[in-house]
Amino acid sequence: MNIGFDAKRAYHNNTGLGNYSRTLIHSLNDYFPENEYYLFNPKESGKYKISGTHIHQILPQSPIEKKLNSLWRSNWVKRKFDDLSLNLYHGLSHEIPYGISNKKIKSVVTIHDLIYLRYPEQFKFIDRNVYDFKFRYACKYADHIIAISEQTKQDIIRYFKIPDDKITVCYQSCDPVFSVEVNDAKKNMIREKLNLPERYFLYVGSIIERKNLLNICQAIKLNSNKSKVPLVVIGEGKSYKEKVKHFLTNNQLTNDVIFLSENEVAKMLNFTMPEIFLPAIYQMSLALIYPSFFEGFGIPVLEALCSNTPVITSNISSLPEAGGNGSIYVNPSSVEEIAAAMNSIATEAINLTLMKDLGLKHAGQFTQQKCAQQLMNVYQKLC
Repeated sequence: MNIGFDAKRAYHNNTGLGNYSRTLIHSLNDYFPENEYYLFNPKESGKYKISGTHIHQILPQSPIEKKLNSLWRSNWVKRKFDDLSLNLYHGLSHEIPYGISNKKIKSVVTIHDLIYLRYPEQFKFIDRNVYDFKFRYACKYADHIIAISEQTKQDIIRYFKIPDDKITVCYQSCDPVFSVEVNDAKKNMIREKLNLPERYFLYVGSIIERKNLLNICQAIKLNSNKSKVPLVVIGEGKSYKEKVKHFLTNNQLTNDVIFLSENEVAKMLNFTMPEIFLPAIYQMSLALIYPSFFEGFGIPVLEALCSNTPVITSNISSLPEAGGNGSIYVNPSSVEEIAAAMNSIATEAINLTLMKDLGLKHAGQFTQQKCAQQLMNVYQKLC
């Protein structure tokens, strides 16, 4: 098969949607080399190079296409489909080109979440309406829909009234580097470069209200007389981050929360080389703290489990799907539950070896090969 992908996020996004796209494309190239994979990228990228024997980047060519690259991505890409003899086009992040249903190829769209419908107050009015138009259009006109979790599938059925048999849950994988143990020398080098404490909890994700960093900080305050362990934060934010920092200042906790986005070495690296730094940061931490109010899947949870790192996460949305039997689950609204979970790990009042073993076993369900096979099964049924 010749398969096309909307590759904007793969080339330009360094968070969840970008990681999903890059991991999926590399997995398909590695495990299904009988196909050719065409990546439609609206503009050159200095962030990521995606290479493989059967991977081909497709860029706008004419001056007008380059100038109006958003229009090229959302519509004009169809002009290349016949030239490339595409059998299928996959929109990797909620969108497909307009009018694709008039082409003689099949289309698939991945829907990661419908958070803008669950928490509309956290999105700008114009953003909500743009998302709603694009997501509904894609779900209506795509030949099949990939949901990244059972939670997302049920939301698509509930909000968009899409038939069950048009949606397949295909879980996502994470970069295999997280499954490789980092040696002590490299860990010590990274700890020294980033000035990391000997013991710390870890937060990975955008610093936004839904991700719930403020409740984690309140839990740290609650534990200050029990097991005071600092928190390392990987992620960036704006107004909500300032709200969190205001709380830390008012409660004399500024030394207990370390924002790596403000570390000069980390800023220089921008965490674009996970094989060097991120697995070590996970593996050196006591646990990942991820009490989000809602996630489409929650890839940091899987990264932590693959890194043999304990996880504290929420007992709602898709997070029990991601965390499995080895994670500690809390009510994200309960500062007391978050604090108790952190204290149980910091004091080793819980069997950490069992948590890690169960976590690794659960992570085995999300290998690149298994996730690629799930997706290829969908492609083959359509074509």
